[in-house]
Amino acid sequence: MKKHSAIILIVALTLCVAQGAQPQGNKEANRLAREGAEALKSDDWDKAVDLLRKATNLDHKYAPDLAIAYERRGFASAKNQQFQDAIQDYSEALKIKSNEPRIYEERAYAEMKIYDYDKALADYSELIKLKPNEVRYYNFRAYIYESKDDIKSSIADNDQVLKLDPNNQEAKGRKQRLDQKQAERTPLTPPPGITPKSSPKPSPTAKKKP
Repeated sequence: MKKHSAIILIVALTLCVAQGAQPQGNKEANRLAREGAEALKSDDWDKAVDLLRKATNLDHKYAPDLAIAYERRGFASAKNQQFQDAIQDYSEALKIKSNEPRIYEERAYAEMKIYDYDKALADYSELIKLKPNEVRYYNFRAYIYESKDDIKSSIADNDQVLKLDPNNQEAKGRKQRLDQKQAERTPLTPPPGITPKSSPKPSPTAKKKP
């Protein structure tokens, strides 16, 4: 009986400690998050990311705020032509907000600026899954395919643009280029009914007079 009572007492004390620690942790997370928000307002991106990362470690509800801090720092890096840093921050933001089209679009832009077309294609493909009727995503992907000399894929995306927006001037101009490139690569075939002439028979050798 005494043993049972001792166990209950230990469990009760443990719960009291845990309950006491939880509000303290939340209080610290709240403080860090507030300071992180202030840093965002001041465009102090490094400080904002650091504070909001710490706040998120204490309370995961601040993860969306951390994603915003990563995205804004990434945007600032892209404006300064620091595209690798931007891509890294966008990638961190997408770990938190994996269904945010804006972040994919911003990362794809940075990837295109450093000619990392394969990764940009992957991002635009993800964007098309998220927003399948967004014309500009097909337009960008068609542009990348054309840059990679993948004429067939570029035509497919360009046709989709014109299906969604028949008066899209960019797609109309691209269609002319793509049709010309495709025609240049199509091997010529003879019209039906025409066959190569047979080789002429050699004339018989004239007999020599005796």
